[in-house]
Amino acid sequence: MSHKIRAADSRDQSDVEAVVQSAYAHYVARIGRKPAPMLDDYAGLIRAGLVHVLDIDGTIEGLVVLVPEEFSVLLDNIAVRPGAQRRGYGRMLLKFAEQFTCNSGYTMVRLYTNEAMTENIAMYSRIGFMETHRAEELGLRRVYMIKTLA
Repeated sequence: MSHKIRAADSRDQSDVEAVVQSAYAHYVARIGRKPAPMLDDYAGLIRAGLVHVLDIDGTIEGLVVLVPEEFSVLLDNIAVRPGAQRRGYGRMLLKFAEQFTCNSGYTMVRLYTNEAMTENIAMYSRIGFMETHRAEELGLRRVYMIKTLA
C-alpha cells in the first residue's frame, strides 16, 4: 500500500467533494442542516493551495484544509471517506497538519467544530487541543479549540 499526502489539484476536485459529502452526511440529521464543510467552494480552496489530500494507491481517501492566518494555522476541515475510517488516516492527516503548521513557522493550530459533533470534540481534546470558547456563527453552534506545538 502506497500513501502520500499532497497538495490537491483541479483534477482532485470531484473526489474531494465526494469525500466531504460522504464524511459529513451523517451529521445533517443531528445538526438539522448541512455542516459548513459541505457548502465550501472546493474549486476555490484547491486553486488557493489550501487543500491537501491523502492519496492511497491513487485513491483520495481523505483531505485536510489548512489556512495560514496571522498567528496560527486554521485547520478548517479534515475528512476521511467513511469506508476508509478507523485505519488511522485521520490521525495521519492531523499529524500532517501539525507538521505543516511548524514548517510554516507557526506554533499554534486552531480549529472549530460543531457543538453537536461531540465525538470530534472529545478526540481533539485527547490529542492536546484545548477549548477556548463557544459561539454561534452563521447559525451554527461552534466549539473553538487550539493546540500549541513545541
